[in-house]
Amino acid sequence: MPVRIGRYQEQQGLPGRQGRLGKSLVIAGCVAALAFVPTAAGATPGSGVSATVVAEGTSAGKLKVKTPKGRTDVTFRRITIEPGGSTGWHTHRGQLIAVVKAGTLTRTLDDCSVEVSPAGTSFIEPSGKKHRHIGRNLGSEPVVLWVTYLLPEGSELSDDADAVDCGPGK
Repeated sequence: MPVRIGRYQEQQGLPGRQGRLGKSLVIAGCVAALAFVPTAAGATPGSGVSATVVAEGTSAGKLKVKTPKGRTDVTFRRITIEPGGSTGWHTHRGQLIAVVKAGTLTRTLDDCSVEVSPAGTSFIEPSGKKHRHIGRNLGSEPVVLWVTYLLPEGSELSDDADAVDCGPGK
C-alpha cells in the first residue's frame, strides 16, 4: 500500500512534515517555559571580597591580543606623563594593553603617523623593533595610563630605540 505524506502518516504514528513541526513547537514552548521556573543558584555567594575599577577605556576597534611564545610575564603599571613630558622612543618585546585614565596621550609611530588617545580610550601597542613609538603629553594636565604588559619571561618593560626622522616631507 502506498504511504501518503501528511495526515495518514500522523494517524499511523509516522512523523510527517506537520507532525515534526508540531513536535518542534511543543519542545520550543517547553524550553521557553523553563525560563520562568525558579531555580536554585549554581554559584555560591562571595564574602570578604572587594574590588575597585581603577581605569576603564573603550577601543576604537577590535583589539587583537597576542601573547608571546613560551612563558609570559604579566605586569600592571600606572604611568604618569607630566605636561610637556614624553616616554622617549622605544619598543616592547611583547604587546601592551593601555587605558588612558586622564589627560590625552599623543603617540608618534614608526611610520610618522600620529595617534591621539584621550581619557576613556584604550589601545594596544604591538611588539617588536618595527613598532618604534614615542608617547607625548602635549596637554596642560598629567596623562595617566594604566598599562598591562604581556612580555616574554624575563624581558625588560621597554627597549630604547633610535628616534624616527618625521621632519617636513616625510
